[in-house]
Order: sequence, then structure tokens, then C-alpha cells
Amino acid sequence: MKSMKVFLVASLLLLLTVGLASAQSPAYQTSFITSVTYQNVSNATANVTFSFYQEGSGTPIQVAKTLAAGAGSSLFIGGLTEIPTNFSGSAVVSSDQPIVATLVQIPQGDTVKNRPLSNGFSSASPQVTIATVLKNKFNQTTKFSVQNAASGAIDIKVTLYNAEDSAAAPIVVDSLNVPAGSAKSYDLGTLSAITAGSFNGSAIVTAKLAGTQTDANIVASALELGTSTAKFNDAKAYEGVSGGAKTVFMATALCNVFGGQSSFYAVTNTSLTTATDVTVSYSGGKTETKNLGAGKKGSFAACTVNDPNYSGSATVTSTATDIVVVGKVQDAGRATAFLGEAAGSAKLALPYVRYTAESNFGAGQNRQRAFIAIQNVGNSEVTNVVVKYLNKNGEVVGTHTIASIASKGKAGSNASLATLTSGQNASALTEFGYPEGNPGGGFGGAVIVEKAGASLIAVVRVESNVGGTKVAEDYNGISVP
Repeated sequence: MKSMKVFLVASLLLLLTVGLASAQSPAYQTSFITSVTYQNVSNATANVTFSFYQEGSGTPIQVAKTLAAGAGSSLFIGGLTEIPTNFSGSAVVSSDQPIVATLVQIPQGDTVKNRPLSNGFSSASPQVTIATVLKNKFNQTTKFSVQNAASGAIDIKVTLYNAEDSAAAPIVVDSLNVPAGSAKSYDLGTLSAITAGSFNGSAIVTAKLAGTQTDANIVASALELGTSTAKFNDAKAYEGVSGGAKTVFMATALCNVFGGQSSFYAVTNTSLTTATDVTVSYSGGKTETKNLGAGKKGSFAACTVNDPNYSGSATVTSTATDIVVVGKVQDAGRATAFLGEAAGSAKLALPYVRYTAESNFGAGQNRQRAFIAIQNVGNSEVTNVVVKYLNKNGEVVGTHTIASIASKGKAGSNASLATLTSGQNASALTEFGYPEGNPGGGFGGAVIVEKAGASLIAVVRVESNVGGTKVAEDYNGISVP
């Protein structure tokens, strides 16, 4: 079978800033160690090779694994003797079967408690948009990485657009001769090209084969980190987007609900020459419209037009140009980020799903609960959407069947809503993804969402209970052909 590849960029980190994390440090100074959660979405055992690239190096460090059909597992970078400390870079995952992957950033020290999440990429393109980038704005600063997905060295061009000053000239940063597989990182807090003390905007990244005008493929991801205070939820991650679309779907839209959660959308106009009108249409019937100039970003808050206790989904449309959207959810504890989706799929894979019993979650034992929001982006109602919960060996231990999802509407799922598969121990769901719920122990739990002929997207919110306060981060369900 033809080898499949998944690119893992941005924050494949191992103690990037050793010694800086402390109880008083903001998230911007916190160290992270990456765990790669990956899922075999085929019906056969996968032979998987991880090729790790230190930033600036084209020489990979390789680790081989096998993964049973349907199984989800994790590879903790901090536990690999092959990877040196202070590693910061990227990876390419090759497999003889289709796989998907989600990166889990595990904070070190006593400050940050939530775990930033982002997905790997099965394809790449010569242009990537990062919908929001910040420097000391809203007490946040962005670090992002761009990975070379071509077969040879490339030149990278980053163009930063100011969202608050339409007359400001774009800021351009060039990086030359980035090796194949390697990534180039950009820290807006230290980037010399940004001379102002703060910046609020977006980034459009393009690439060429080194020394030529021939397009080269890239992928990108970002970490958005708190800068001013030692907050426990001040770290989030999201992916760059290849191109954009005139219609983008958001699987969750909230206004002061579920303990005060509210959603916000950052919308970027990907055109460098043409303005556009952008409308956010909420599933409850309310709308909001703004004009975005060429290359500019606009912000939409669900509570601007929706009443408190609103929970739904949204569709974002543009009249003239393609757009990219990043969604965020905030309350007293949560601070999450996820991508809008241009299209749905009949089958979605969720590589990183955990669900612990209330006795463990409430005790604050650093365990997680995953809640899945599924949106039907098709033009008609869908019925009997099946959500399958699979253990580390790829066995279906529980199934949740959603009777109906209206067009553009959403439904929720979690392991407590699933029906236990005959012959499975109850702990397979009550401690889903944890050693108590897996045969022989060990970590690993994944989900498949499917309905033939449907067009579905999903956002997974992974929550932790830290000292009685809930923190969380989001990632998108991954389309399976």
C-alpha cells in the first residue's frame, strides 16, 4: 500500500524553555512537552514511523511503532531516549495505513493547567493563513511555526497584516533555505520586524523552493500564550489553514451558558486586494455583519446578538472573498481555540478522547473529560449518527447513536452517553482512555463519528478539573475519506 504521511508542526516541544516555568511565570514563559496522540483509521495493522526534525535540521531522528486497526495510542516525546532535551521542531509521520494525529502540549511547572491541542496535516499547500496573531495584545502573544512539507529546501515569506490600522503597511519576514521536514518558528514577542510594543493581526505565509519562484508546500500551527499574569488557562493552539472558503461552519456557538461559557470568532479576509462583507448566522436565528478590508481581521462575539444561555452552532459567510475563521470559548476557567470548517464529512476521527468517572474528575486528579460537539453542515436533517468509542486496541467498547441533527444544527456526545458493548467491563467507558478502562492497562482512546451520506464536522473540548476549577482546550474532528 502507498505510504501515508502526516505532518506534525508547531510545538513539537521537549522542555523548550527549561527552568523558566514557575508558579509566578505567565504561559508565555512556560515549558511544554508534547504527546502525539495518533489513530489508525484503517481495517489493518499500521506500521508507523515518526521522523523528528530539530528546527533548522534536515536530518531526522526516527522512531518506529505499530498500531492495531482502529486503535488510538500516544507517543510521549519526553519518554523517548532518542530525542534530546531542549528539542524544538517538527515531525513527519509515515504509515502503510491511513492515520490521523493530534498534538497534546503538556505544560511543565505550576502555572498553566490546560493542554493546548492541534492536529497534524495530511496535505499541504504553498500558502497558509494564520487567522489571528498577537504581540502583547489582550495579554496574549503568539508563537507559530511553519513546516517545510516539500522534498527540498524552501524559502518562507511571512506577511503580517495589522487588524487595527487599515493604513498600516504589511510587515514582511523572509526565512531562507529551510530544510525538508524542518520547521521555522516565529515568536511575535521577540520578532524584530514588529517594532511596536503591541500588534493585533493575521499572517499569510507563502513558500518557494529555495532560490526559485516555484511554489513549495508548507503547513503551520500556532500557540497563543498569556503574557502578563500567571493564569492557569492562558495557553491555546490552532492550525494554519491552506486557502479559505466563502462559507465556514462553526460547530459550537455559546453565550453565557454552561457556567458562563461564551464564544468568539476571529475572521480573516484571505484576499490581499479585495474587501468583503462577513455575516455570522447563528443556528438560533440571529446574525451579525461586518466589512473586512483586504488581508484584515474582524472579531465577532456570540453574546453581541444572542441572549444568555444560548447554545448552538454558526455559519460564517463572505460575499466577495475567501475567509478563515478561528473560534474561541472563554469563561472563568476555560480558554479554548478551534478552527472553522469549510466542508463536512460522512466520517470523522477523533484521536484524543478521555473520560473519567466523577469521583476522579471531581477530586482534581489531573484527569480529563472530552465533550464532542457535532454539527450537521448539510442542507437537510440527518438521522442515526453513530459515535463509536474505541479502546487502545481498536475495540468498540461503546456506541452512542444520535437520533437526529437538524441542518446546520448540532448535537453532543461523550462517553457517559454511550451504550456499553456486550461483554465489556463498565470501566471501559467510565474510565475511557485510561489504564483502568483499557485491556492490560495503558493510555489510549479514540472515537469515530459516522453517517453515510452526511456532511458532519466536530469540535472536541477536553476538560480538566484543577483545584475545583475547570480548564479546557479544543481540537477539530479530522475528516476520514
